[in-house]
Amino acid sequence: MLSVENREQNTAAAPKIVCVVGPTACGKTTLGVLLAKRFHGEVVSADSMQIYRGMVIGTAAPTAEEMQGVPHHMIGVADPTEQWSAARYAQTAIPIVDDILARGKLPILVGGTGLWMEAVVRGHGFAGGHAGGAVRRELQERLEREGIAPLLEELRQVDPEAARRLHPADEKRILRALEVYRETGKTITEHNRETAALPPRYDAVWIGLQFEERAEMKALIDRRVDAMVEEGLLGEVMGLLKSGLPRDATALQAIGYKEFLGVAEGSATVDQAVAEVKLRSRQYAKRQLTWLRRNPEIHWIWWGKERDFARALQISTEILSDAGVS
Repeated sequence: MLSVENREQNTAAAPKIVCVVGPTACGKTTLGVLLAKRFHGEVVSADSMQIYRGMVIGTAAPTAEEMQGVPHHMIGVADPTEQWSAARYAQTAIPIVDDILARGKLPILVGGTGLWMEAVVRGHGFAGGHAGGAVRRELQERLEREGIAPLLEELRQVDPEAARRLHPADEKRILRALEVYRETGKTITEHNRETAALPPRYDAVWIGLQFEERAEMKALIDRRVDAMVEEGLLGEVMGLLKSGLPRDATALQAIGYKEFLGVAEGSATVDQAVAEVKLRSRQYAKRQLTWLRRNPEIHWIWWGKERDFARALQISTEILSDAGVS
């Protein structure tokens, strides 16, 4: 295991990147662009749904106007039929981050999918196994036939620590843990233990955005959902269905798309779908904050009733300068 001293030395030697995080609708895109312009950087999206092509409105993917000429990466790079994991995202994004660094620019990761962003910063130690391969299909079929209980019991026999850690409702990670063990002969707990001591690939400066009052966040989320509907979210969902995308595709399970499937199929009204999207979006924002608050390295910037981006840029600039980013 690496000593604390060696770990600090390795971290210090790692190239610096910036991570802009926060719950949905908090202004990450805008701050990321402002920082990229200030620090000669490029943005790498870390959003598990913005990777899909044809899903612009419902994922709030930045428009050309919002990008302000700043290069953005990892947006619209995957077919909606594909299923991406944090490992696959990191393996795709890391060469992009390295290329930005090689060109003397600053990589700025922007997004609300904390697990994916952490996977890039860590940069190594992805568990083996072929997610989505034959073993996963077999496990998925068993799940549909037998439910999660027998699979969780199987995991308990080979990896009791993972079985204790995972909630029975977390079917995806239970299947992944079994998949890793079956394909590699090593438990995911062993894998995690071995990689925990390794130094991160990048020295990340974390900047987080959140509201002082939860009511303000909720109101902004509601306004964003209303804007998505006005911009044509229903039409975007119907276009994906007409393209042949199966309704159970991972991409269509995203908030906004799943609810408007009911409208497209006639089982829900627009008003019902909008109310559900707002509710799910607020719940998702709460989960995002819960995840992010685990990270003590985040420098939080708090919004009042309005999002003051000039102030946020000033504070962020001071944080980055103190961290040696110029």
